[in-house]
Formats: sequence, C-alpha cells, structure tokens
Amino acid sequence: MFRSLHMKLTLILLLLITSLMAVVGAFLTVSVSSFYIDSFYQQMSGVFGGENSSFVADLRDAAGDETDPAGRIAEILEAKAGSLGVDYRTRNYFVLDGGTGSYISSSADESALPREQSANLLAARNAVIRGDETAVGDESDITADFMDVAVPVMNGENAYIIYILDNKDTVSGLNAQLFLIIMQALVIGLLISVLLSFLLSKTMVGPIEKLTAGAERVASGDFDGELPVESTDEIGILTGTFNEMADILQSTLAAVENERNKLDTLFLHMTDGVVAFDHTGRLIHCNPAANTMLQQPVGEDCTYDGLFGAVYPFREVLALRRPDHAEGELLVENRTLELYLAPFSGQDSGGVLVVLHDVTEQHRNEERRKEFVANVSHELRTPLTNVRSYAETLLDAGGEIPQETANSFLDIIITETDRMTHIVQDLLTLSRLDAGDAELVLSRFPFGDAIESVARANALNAKQRGHELTYEPPESLPLIVGDRSRLEQVMMNIIGNAVKYTPDGGHIRITAGSTEGLVWMEVCDDGIGIPDKDREHIFDRFYRVDKARSRESGGTGLGLSIALEIVQRHQGRLTLAPHEGPGTTVRLELPVGGPDSGILSGEQDGEGFP
Repeated sequence: MFRSLHMKLTLILLLLITSLMAVVGAFLTVSVSSFYIDSFYQQMSGVFGGENSSFVADLRDAAGDETDPAGRIAEILEAKAGSLGVDYRTRNYFVLDGGTGSYISSSADESALPREQSANLLAARNAVIRGDETAVGDESDITADFMDVAVPVMNGENAYIIYILDNKDTVSGLNAQLFLIIMQALVIGLLISVLLSFLLSKTMVGPIEKLTAGAERVASGDFDGELPVESTDEIGILTGTFNEMADILQSTLAAVENERNKLDTLFLHMTDGVVAFDHTGRLIHCNPAANTMLQQPVGEDCTYDGLFGAVYPFREVLALRRPDHAEGELLVENRTLELYLAPFSGQDSGGVLVVLHDVTEQHRNEERRKEFVANVSHELRTPLTNVRSYAETLLDAGGEIPQETANSFLDIIITETDRMTHIVQDLLTLSRLDAGDAELVLSRFPFGDAIESVARANALNAKQRGHELTYEPPESLPLIVGDRSRLEQVMMNIIGNAVKYTPDGGHIRITAGSTEGLVWMEVCDDGIGIPDKDREHIFDRFYRVDKARSRESGGTGLGLSIALEIVQRHQGRLTLAPHEGPGTTVRLELPVGGPDSGILSGEQDGEGFP
C-alpha cells in the first residue's frame, strides 16, 4: 500500500501538517502560559513594588492597629482588589499569620489554599523570622498548578503575610480553547493535504507512472510505444531523455542481436570446433562441431581442466597477451585434434577460447603420401634394377652369351619395361582422376551388354587357367548413363582379379540385376579370398594381399584404386560384399540416371545392399 508514490506523498503531507500543527500548538500553549504568568508577576510587582509604596505603608500601618489588625489589612486588600486582579474565582487574596502561616482571613474560603505551603510562602515566613520586610516571595514556577506571591507585613510585634493566589484556571481555559482551535485547524489541514495529494498525483505522479509503464515495456523488449512529453519541467526532460535512451537501446540491441545471430550461425555451421570458457574455467559455449570432435556430450558442468587441462594449463593461456596464442594436439580415440588456445578480454572478466581442427585426414594423407612415394619408388626400382642388371650382363658379355640366352634376357627387359609402362600409365590415370582432369564421356548404353563384353574378353584367360566362368544375365537390364569405356575398365579389373587370384580350376560367377534407380553387378569366386585384416585396405593404392603372387601375375596394386575412383566419379559404389565360404564377392552399384542423379552420392560405406 505504502509502496506507491501517491500514498507516500499523501503520508508526507499528513505528517507535515500534523507536525506543523503540533509545533504551533505547543508554542502557542507555552507562550500563553508564559504571558499570563509574566503578566501576573508584573502586576504584583507594580502593586507591592518599592519600599516606600503607599499601599505597602498602609498595610504596615494597619498591622499596627491595636484592635483588629488582620481585619484592617483585609479591608485595605478588599479596597485594592481591582488593582490586584482579584476576581474571587481564579485569583484571591489571603491574610496569614506571619509566624505560623495559618489562615486568618481571605476573599475566599480557607479550602482554596494549597495543601502544602509553596516556596514563596516559606520565603515570606523566613523573612518574618529574620525581620526582613523587603524580602518578598515572588518566584515564578511554570510547572506549578498555581501562581502566588507572599508579602511579609510587620509592625512591632505584629507580623502578617499577604498571600495572593491564582489557580491558573484562566490559563487552563485558554489552553483548552487553543487546543480546540488547533485540532480544528489540524483536521482542515489534513483534508487539504489529502486534496493536494490527489492534485499532485495528476501533475507529478501521473507522468511518473506513465514513465514507469514505458520502462517496463522497454524492459520486456517492446520499443514501439513512445512516451508523450506533456511538460517542460524536470519530468518532461526525463521523459524526452527516456525516449532517446529507448531508441538508442533498440538500435544497440538490434545490432547486438544481428552480431549474435552471425556468430551463432558461424559457430553452428563452421567445420572447426569452438569451445569458450569464462575466467574461472567454466564452459560458456560449445558448437556442434566441437561436440562431434570431442566424441562426448559437452554440458554446462564441463570445465577447461577436464577437457584441455592436460594440453595447456588454463592460467598460462589466460595470462597470454593478445594476439599471442597457444597450440597443442589432443588425441580423441582414433582422431587427432589440433588446438588453438587464446584469451579474450581481461583475466578478471574474460576467458579462454579454444578452436579445434580435425587434422586426422591430413595426417593420414601425409602418411599415405609417404607410403605412396615409397611404393612408387619400390615398384619402379625393382623392374629398373632387373633391366639394368640384364642390360649390363649383355653389355659385359661382349657376344659370348648364346643367342637363346640373350633373347631370354631381352624378353625379360621388354617384360619389365612393359611393367614400368603399365605402372606409369596407372599413375597418370590416378593423377588425372585426382585432379579432376579425366572427363567422363557420358552416353546411354545397355548395362547388360557391357557385362557380356567384358565376360567374353576374360573367357579365354579363364579357360587357360581351367576356370569355369559363368554369367547369368537377368531377363532385362535397363539402359544406364555413364562412360562405357571407363566402366568396362572397372568390370575388367574386377573380373580379371577374380581370374588371376583364383587357383586353377576355380569357379567364377557373374550376376547382375536392377532395382529402382540403380543397377548392380557381383563377381563371386572361390579363390584365396581376402583376410579380414586386409578387407579395409583392399582399395588402397599399391596394396596387395599376397605381394609375391601379385608381382608374379604382373599386378601393380593400383587397379582397384583406379576402379574405385571411376565408380565414385559416376556416384556409384564399389564394395566387398558379404561372402560365405572361401573366395571373394565384389559388388558394383551404379545409378541408372548417371552421375547427376545422385541416388548413391555420398554412400561409399558399402554396408547396405538392395
């Protein structure tokens, strides 16, 4: 209730009026009492003042009367009642015995005397005892219930005290009237204050309430409503300033929101991982890429020490000066992550930003490059060594070698030369495929005819080895879009490997079919098979399962790599299919619509088959 500004203003005005009237009332009450008391003692001083006063002299003469001195004094006081202010109700005179202070006569009953003798009366009695006629008891006491003056009157052995007593009923009456007036004024003042509070609420509280409502709207994000400026005073200036502040705040928040959206979009879609920590090491941000790279859920309870503490101490990163940064590597299972660690802002308010870059493939490619160079060197070194050895032998012999032996050496040299030429051609083919220079010559052709053509080409070689080569064409195969010569090269490699690496007298079975959107071919043999440890490397360049047997057959270890590159260019799939028993099954899948159909695009895992 008292939290509203209107009620506070009302309460302040009420307290102000009440306090003011209380102070004024107290001041008036004290002033009236002091004025009445001062008037009383001034009046008594005027009547009894002066040693040679005729009135006092008359009283002293009366005290010496031999017949009735007290009665004579009473007559004089009665005659002087007007000057003394005696009204017989609130103010009276008394004639008292000077020695004992006992009542003798007065203008009122004896009961009007105070029960206890006042200080002024005791002072007059002491003066009588001392014989001092000048000592008068006229000390004022504002706290007393009455006012009094005691005047000693002595003549010879006779001593009396003239005692003037005022019971302050007049002052009490005036104070009561004054209190009533003050209370009436207080009630009127309170009513006026209540009325003024409502008037002030319209002129001051009303604009403040509108300003408060506008501030609440701005706090909730609503910047559309502009507050009207209804005055030129401080509140009007405050309202105008608030409108300007709201406009600036809206622009600033819009800019901040835009930048935040940019950063959120950047962090969300960037391939590098980003993890941010505050100055205490607690997580404040982690993008999806970082979650994937770290291979664990990164929640709010994660800390820098728990994730990257082993790579680089947190405080050392935080102490770095921009643009300095720290680097490190983190192994997460079989992945290698390169870390870039840098501080942002200060040590007390900033934090640490960690950027994660997956360099696993780079490391693998580097290893593959080194292995590739080593394999090329090895593959070329062997035939070159053979060619050089046999050529030197022929040169050094000087015609002493029989012609038959020389011809045999020359045949070996030619064979090794052909082998090197084959290797170089395969390397050039792979290089063009890798560089994207080997353009596909697309056309529409029957998929089944291509299989039959390759099967016929390998039939003679299979017969020489005693193999049973069979092709079971389906009733119909659709026309496909592709580079026929390249795809027949792939089929030739698959079927040729089956013929080469199947022991004599083996069985090679070719099947084909189609499903919605794609065609497939499988070559199944009962040969030596491929061990499980070699299956994932079978398409690697220069990889051989049986290296000695491959060299005997003239293989380079590049055929399946070239075949895979060609199939992938067609957005197809070349895989080792599941095989029961000894032997191997190779499966080729191609989209009917060609590379642009994208039916198998990005699906090179080789696990799912129609």
